[in-house]
Amino acid sequence: MTEPKTTPSRALLELVSSMRFAIALLTVICIASVIGTVIKQHEPASNYVNQFGPFWSDVFLTARLNAVYSAPWFLLILAFLVVSTSLCIARNTPKILADLRSLKEDIREQSLRAFHHRAQAQLAGETPEGAAQRIGHSLASGGWKVKLQQRGDTGWMVAARTGAANKLGYLAAHSAIVLVCLGGLLDGDLIVRAQMWLGNKTPFTGGGMIADVPQQHRLASNNPTFRGNLLVAEGTQSSTAVLTQSNGILLQELPFSVELKKFTVEHYSTGMPKLFASEIVIHDRETGKQVPARVEVNRPASYKGIEIYQSSFDDGGSAVKLAALPMDGRGKRFEIEGTIGGTSPLTRGQGGGADKMTLEYTGLRVMNVEDLGAGAGAADTARMDLRGGLEARLGAANKTQSKKELRNVGPSITYKLRDAAGQAREFHNYMLPIELGEGVPVFLLGMRETPADSFRYLRVPADENGTLEGFLRLRAALADAALREQAVQSYAVKATDPAKPELARQLAASTGRALAIFAGASPTGAGRANGGLQAISDFLEANVPEAERARAGEVLVRILNGALFELAQLARERDGLKPMVFNEQAQRFMTQAVLALSDVHAYPADLAFQLKDFKQVQASVFQVTRSPGHYIVYLGCALLILGVFAMLYVRERRAWVWLARTGEATEATLAMSSNRQVMDNDREFAQLKQALLGVSP
Repeated sequence: MTEPKTTPSRALLELVSSMRFAIALLTVICIASVIGTVIKQHEPASNYVNQFGPFWSDVFLTARLNAVYSAPWFLLILAFLVVSTSLCIARNTPKILADLRSLKEDIREQSLRAFHHRAQAQLAGETPEGAAQRIGHSLASGGWKVKLQQRGDTGWMVAARTGAANKLGYLAAHSAIVLVCLGGLLDGDLIVRAQMWLGNKTPFTGGGMIADVPQQHRLASNNPTFRGNLLVAEGTQSSTAVLTQSNGILLQELPFSVELKKFTVEHYSTGMPKLFASEIVIHDRETGKQVPARVEVNRPASYKGIEIYQSSFDDGGSAVKLAALPMDGRGKRFEIEGTIGGTSPLTRGQGGGADKMTLEYTGLRVMNVEDLGAGAGAADTARMDLRGGLEARLGAANKTQSKKELRNVGPSITYKLRDAAGQAREFHNYMLPIELGEGVPVFLLGMRETPADSFRYLRVPADENGTLEGFLRLRAALADAALREQAVQSYAVKATDPAKPELARQLAASTGRALAIFAGASPTGAGRANGGLQAISDFLEANVPEAERARAGEVLVRILNGALFELAQLARERDGLKPMVFNEQAQRFMTQAVLALSDVHAYPADLAFQLKDFKQVQASVFQVTRSPGHYIVYLGCALLILGVFAMLYVRERRAWVWLARTGEATEATLAMSSNRQVMDNDREFAQLKQALLGVSP
């Protein structure tokens, strides 16, 4: 008899429904999940370029590794896993059900002698039928499923089975995989993508108001599943959630609107937030019903099958007043007002010398908890003399590592200056001076070129009144050639013997050259720093032999210290202020001021905007989800637990007793089998021999 020929379709069906195919799919899904955990999802493309480089970023974006869980190939693998496991269940369920119904009572009596667990005994005074009834009743009372079979005049076969839940565990575990995958597909991006493919919905990539976004970028309120973010400012309502896609956004209409009455944030003693809570009112768009609710982290509100989670908080359009400070200390100062998220145009001469600039208010933070544990190390750096700074070529933003110390340092403003070509730099300035251990509080003026960069901060010392005026006055004086010359002559006269005028002239010439180089008023040549300590260092390297640089640097630093102090005194005198008393506090101010004057040459804007006043408006960011698939996932998890427990801890055992008449007695043959060989089988078989056959262990 020939076997039926295997067709390609049957071979494909065998492959898809095989265990090895399902395991291969599970392996790929596990690897993809690891990738999705390691690589940040749904980030801007520029972030991947900065982190991985142009080549690998193109590979990641092409393979959709930036959005693994919504990638078509990932959804396709999940779908194949569902199909494969379903086919596997369909193929094996009839066999399992048939096996559950069968007690294999047709087994031959000779086959019982081949079992590992077997025993024989003579049952005196019992007929085969009576013994079969007794043994069957005993097994049934012990939880076994029993069937008796009479085989003509030769004897009786007693067949029994227990632990059938082991087979059901197989079906439960495999069904759980199907349910979990279906729940994941239902609650994932599959439904949204289906609407994009079949309903002509496309992601929106432009800007502007939400109300102006066209209909082809919006999803209906009856969308069965979605997960998006909803931003609501205090005192306002919103009914449109934003679904972030890799190439834009989709807008999800909600069947209700959320009004934020009050946003509350509680803080620890360090200033770190410990509780976010939103008092909201849900307005039903159909009935007009108003439902008050409170949303906290891990305590969502629910309405019409949509869960509202507290995701984070943001600025809701706070009003700010900024003071524009010219970094050269000589330009026009003015104040400007705006709202976070808005912009203000800057006229000629206001925005750093450009014809047209735009000031964009991007963020206000009322509390800033920073790690100031490096204070001890920073203090050591600030107290060292300028020679150490010159030799190490360190600016005012040098840091050391130390134990963490969290402290609230007050409000800060983040803004961007965008030129006419659309290029922008981002700035982050603190409102109040911060004590970092230098001995004098400093204002932190941060800047970065791209969002992928970290902010670099210019440390500007606060004067005796806690303002930037002292530094700006000194910066303006440093740019004044006539005032520099007065400071040079004053320092030369004070630092030399009046009886040696020639020495005073030589010192004045050296001081004037050093001060001009430091101020950036002396040509330094191509490729060299234009001002600051770096310019002096370049000058020493170009004009002083290496063996004499240390001595020359020490002399120049001493000269620079003295000349700048005289320059500060002259600037104060010009503005009608009292002279600075030369004490430890004044020395610390001058030390930090010189470091800031050195670094200010690298500051890319002519204006710094300092936060003067604000009126905060809070906003809550809610995550709104409709996820009916999670009930399916819960059911799948329950089945998985039951299935694994049944397969691991439930043993299927089968027992047979053959009873035949031999002379005046009945001969009994007992055999037992189990799907797992464990020590409990020996103990249980011994108990069966004792209970059924009367054979002592």
